[in-house]
Amino acid sequence: MRSIWNGAISFGLVSIPIKLVNATENHSIHFRQIHLADGGRIRYRKVCELDEEEVQGGEIGKAYEDADGTMIPITDEDLAQLPLPTAKTIEIVAFVPADQIDPLQMDAAYYLSANGVPAAKPYTLLREALKRSNKVAVAKYALRGRERLGMLRVVDDVIAMHGLLWPDEIRAPEGVAPDGDVTVRDAELDLADALMDTLGEVDMDSLHDDYREAVEELIAAKASGETVRPAESGDTGGGKVIDLIAALENSVQAAKKSRGEARDEGDGEMADVHPIKKTSGKSSASGKSSAQTTKKSSAAAKKSTSKSTPKSTGAKKSTSTTKKATAKKTTKTAAKKQTSSSGGTGAKKTASSRKRASA
Repeated sequence: MRSIWNGAISFGLVSIPIKLVNATENHSIHFRQIHLADGGRIRYRKVCELDEEEVQGGEIGKAYEDADGTMIPITDEDLAQLPLPTAKTIEIVAFVPADQIDPLQMDAAYYLSANGVPAAKPYTLLREALKRSNKVAVAKYALRGRERLGMLRVVDDVIAMHGLLWPDEIRAPEGVAPDGDVTVRDAELDLADALMDTLGEVDMDSLHDDYREAVEELIAAKASGETVRPAESGDTGGGKVIDLIAALENSVQAAKKSRGEARDEGDGEMADVHPIKKTSGKSSASGKSSAQTTKKSSAAAKKSTSKSTPKSTGAKKSTSTTKKATAKKTTKTAAKKQTSSSGGTGAKKTASSRKRASA
């Protein structure tokens, strides 16, 4: 790998010659600007605003713009004469636990390589000292025209340096947190914990840039003249007010399904997820007592059923007896009616005979 800076690590009175190498690389796909009418590339040219002529790189210097707009030229020689002890040195100022470094300060990352055979011994000494102490080194160094802050730590068998932002470059998170008091229920926390446990850990090497791959496929398809079909847009639910409990439950189910841990029910639907609560001995005892109560009530129900059966038989007998008595009463009533009706008819016949005789 090509070095971008040569200098030395100042470790007390020990000086370790090193080379600075970029530890990261950018895999982003870069685009050019073109003229839509003819596809010609758009280029930016550096033009002097006074004479409106294009200026080449060798004719360009730097200056500081004052508050009133005045340009104050600053040359490389001016900067080189500044009393900057870290111009070619990574000066270690302290050793601290790694958790004292705020991740918000993390910037670019570099590998430090020993520059030459004489540097191997002190380089290894510093590396092993960092390993045994479980600490990181805080250092100051100069790069690209400014002094910077750095953190040295061990990665495998190499000393790596992370550029750090100065503490006054970290903005306070004022006005970022949600306004007002927001209450989170224990059930929601339980489901969040369940989701975290279900997602578990991940192999960082297995993560990749899906968007970059999609862009590469798009470029390849257009280059070969293929028709590019628009991708289906998924509903991310952004900006919607949702049921947090339902969303957490669905998230747990989706995470389990993606990891092959979901179990299908009889109808193929997913079972509802509820927070798991610890069961104490008392609850177990209450469960047993409720089971015994259920058994007793079932036995009592059977007994009551067996007792009610003969009563229903007696009810049938009384019903038949009532029917017989009613039939007898009906017969007697009919006989009386017949007698009364026959008697009335005879009386009418006798009266008519007496009227004929008198006549």
